Amino acid sequence: MPRQAITDEEIEKCFDVMSELRVHLLRDEFLATVRQMEKEGYKLALIEEQGRVVATAGYRIYTNLFMGKHLYVDDLVTSETVRSKGYGELMVKWLREEAIKAGCHVFHLDSGTHRGEAHKFYFRQGFTIASYHFSTQLRD
Repeated sequence: MPRQAITDEEIEKCFDVMSELRVHLLRDEFLATVRQMEKEGYKLALIEEQGRVVATAGYRIYTNLFMGKHLYVDDLVTSETVRSKGYGELMVKWLREEAIKAGCHVFHLDSGTHRGEAHKFYFRQGFTIASYHFSTQLRD
């Protein structure tokens, strides 16, 4: 069952799976980065099986003028070794329930254009493509 990662140990246990999605992450900086992000509203969730993290998600609940109160998923990844075993679906269901409990109007995420298999998964979970996301690099 998904749950929020609270302790340093729980957060550190998420690194291996999270780094499958965010390959630039450094183990030595991961805990401090997550703790800094928590000050900005970030929460980290995990699913463990037999003491090993098999899926993790980072998310935020906040309000803006466009969507009102919403839950935004920053990161969502299931370990490649256990994909298609229901963990991603379980995490999405849990995140959706968290959004509803918090009184959110919208539950959303972005996904890289190159992640075709992830897009198929999101469509199966009831997501639709609602907008384009634009960005520009400010520093190397």
